[in-house]
Amino acid sequence: MRHLARYVLSLGLLVIHGAASAQDVIRYPIPGSSFPISAAVEVAAGKSTIYISGNVPPVVDPVAPKDSMAAYGDTKTQTIGVLTAIDKQLKAMHLTMGNVVKMQAFLVGDDSHSGHMDFAGFMAGYTQFFGTKEQPNLPARSAFQVAALGNPGFRVEIEVIAVRP
Repeated sequence: MRHLARYVLSLGLLVIHGAASAQDVIRYPIPGSSFPISAAVEVAAGKSTIYISGNVPPVVDPVAPKDSMAAYGDTKTQTIGVLTAIDKQLKAMHLTMGNVVKMQAFLVGDDSHSGHMDFAGFMAGYTQFFGTKEQPNLPARSAFQVAALGNPGFRVEIEVIAVRP
């Protein structure tokens, strides 16, 4: 009988603990920083995760050669184009950018930046979608400089992981 009482008590504690920690996603800010990413993101067990493949920028100048940067714009323009496409893809799945918990951004070096990635241009586009008053949820994020992407005109490719609440 005593074992049964312990078992029932244990189950009750598990139920109470589960109810107390029912928050789907916890975002941990970078201590002492206002940089618009999370240091870490915790997702509750049993939540659906959606892995969105890398998106590349849309053409912004249809008369420019398709393998030129002119066809796709600078890093800021490309970042906005890619994030707009991801936003549209998420909305089609009944999600928003607020559901994004992880982002990886691949940035190609630019001649106008001595061969280095245009991180400031990337951030100018990124902050139109994350850390705004309308959408304050910040993903954990990595940004890498890569040697090249699938088209010589691409400067940006972004992939994300989102969570369905």
